[in-house]
Amino acid sequence: MDNFAEQLVKKNLTASEKTKHTVMTVAGIIGTLILILFGLLTLGRPILSIIGFILAVGAGYGTFNTIQSSYIEYEYAFTNGELDVDKIIAKKKRKALISIEVNKFTDFGKYNDDIDEPENMTVVMSSDNIASHEYYADFQHEDYGLTRLVFSPNEKILDNIKRYLPTNLKVKLSKEEMI
Repeated sequence: MDNFAEQLVKKNLTASEKTKHTVMTVAGIIGTLILILFGLLTLGRPILSIIGFILAVGAGYGTFNTIQSSYIEYEYAFTNGELDVDKIIAKKKRKALISIEVNKFTDFGKYNDDIDEPENMTVVMSSDNIASHEYYADFQHEDYGLTRLVFSPNEKILDNIKRYLPTNLKVKLSKEEMI
């Protein structure tokens, strides 16, 4: 019988990301309006007017894409011991972030800022940015070397991961759950 679970997690913007998003949106809208105004004021000079309108369309399109690209979701797909994490941008573009066999985890547990993170470690952030939901998994990846995945699995994904964990991590988790 196949073990399969899937989850979609929406990334929540941090305060600094929200500020950056707002500033970029306002700047893009103002820039677009200024270029439209430039195009209108130079109607007597067709070349300048056309350039102004073309630049306004480009600025408007760039602003729209910037706004859309801030909408990020992560998809976790667990199939028979393998965890795949994809990043979905604006519900249009999908990028495979990482794929790993759970039995290759060297460490696993609830994530917090106190957990030691070696300098040479690659960190793959794919969580909803809500600290109470975050877990981490450390492993050796053939492309990234020493890697830590920070993610926000639901109970179904967690239950499936726990079934395939190496024995030493199962023991560690059972001890932590008793505390």
